[in-house]
Amino acid sequence: MTTTVQQILEQKGSAIHTVTPEVSVFEALALMAKFDIGGVLVTDQGKLVGIFTERDYARKVVLKGLVSRDVKVGDLMTTNVRTITPSETVDEVMALMTERRFRHLPVVEDGQIAGIITIGDVVKSIVSQHENTIRQLSSYIAGDIAAH
Repeated sequence: MTTTVQQILEQKGSAIHTVTPEVSVFEALALMAKFDIGGVLVTDQGKLVGIFTERDYARKVVLKGLVSRDVKVGDLMTTNVRTITPSETVDEVMALMTERRFRHLPVVEDGQIAGIITIGDVVKSIVSQHENTIRQLSSYIAGDIAAH
């Protein structure tokens, strides 16, 4: 059985951490540190307008010598954000993340943010699927051996 994004959200919860474009990079980083997350969604009046991640910070603040207290998230966020839907499969999401080198994908349903999936969530799901398959095969083999 193929796991969907919806199933991952049900297991991990759909907590969403957002900031507005006017928030300083420093404030966004503080929020990310508080919740031990690698990125925040950027919203304007409830609408997804971007994403700001540790990668954005490293490449757009640190390397350019900017000061995180002086720069706004809106100036550095990644716009044109690729989103996924709850019905997409883990395999589809893994392929997209690998191909496009994404580590975070917002989940949107009917125009509303439903959650966010990380590469860690996808890997955890795949490992769980494999562990389940191994248990089933082990049980099958043990039952087959016992029958002979």
